[in-house]
Amino acid sequence: MAKARRKTAPVTKSAEKPAKREAPPHIVVVEARYYDNFADMLLEGAKRVLDEAGATYDVVTVPGALEVPGAIAIAVDAAAAKKAPYDGAVALGCVVQGETYHFEIVSNESARGLMDLTIQRKLPVGNGILTVDTEAQAHARLGGAQGHKGEDAARAALAVVRLKRDLGSK
Repeated sequence: MAKARRKTAPVTKSAEKPAKREAPPHIVVVEARYYDNFADMLLEGAKRVLDEAGATYDVVTVPGALEVPGAIAIAVDAAAAKKAPYDGAVALGCVVQGETYHFEIVSNESARGLMDLTIQRKLPVGNGILTVDTEAQAHARLGGAQGHKGEDAARAALAVVRLKRDLGSK
């Protein structure tokens, strides 16, 4: 008795799933305006990177760095309720060392709030909140010798959005 042999068709392009066109990243940018001149430069840098990436974005303004994490959470919830969820967030602001302990509180708590959003909500967040001793240090991080932290924050958010999409995470 002859043994039956099963033939399998080779996988061809026509048997593969068609490539799904991916929506551009939708980002919320929350900027703290306490230092207007630095806020302008941070936002310009972030928008430049987001525009180059073809991302869509909304800009939300808050008074200071401590308000940024809460504003991101509010914006993310509002967008999800409207069935237009954000894929990630960019946090922008500047905290300059003063004479009191307030600098440490604002710096640490704004960073902790952003990390909480990232971990608890699985939200990609680029942290562009500068924490510096002097205004000269802020300038150096806004297109000077230390790069551009507004651009870096947008790139970081987009990179983690890409990672999340590649891994199929919700």
